[in-house]
Amino acid sequence: MSLDVSPQLLAEAESGEVREEDFVATVRTSLPYAYDLVAGLVGELRAGSAPFADNQTPPPSEKERGQLLRALSSDAIKGSLERHFGVAIAFQNCHRVAVFRPEDRGGATYTKFTSLRSQILNQSPEFRDC
Repeated sequence: MSLDVSPQLLAEAESGEVREEDFVATVRTSLPYAYDLVAGLVGELRAGSAPFADNQTPPPSEKERGQLLRALSSDAIKGSLERHFGVAIAFQNCHRVAVFRPEDRGGATYTKFTSLRSQILNQSPEFRDC
């Protein structure tokens, strides 16, 4: 299961719309590695002048890798994190996550990072089974 959904959040969903801040709080507690990784990258992006901030360090265990994959493979989770932090998130492999300023989505650097060529060049044998 991706998220540990509280009875309160489940009731909220059953009765209609879910408040995004409640959903993000659930993501933060259910997938703490993924949430903290994105939060840290956002801090780096805001503190510097680089066009993006990215992670190139593998997760410490398969548990954390699983959290990252679950968070970034879900459109709802990824989209909520983007809105919550005010960034565009790009994901290349088992752990290479990058955050961009939203206005840079579609720009040259973002397009290069998310290109087929960059995906291929960012591969190695250890990523095949991650």
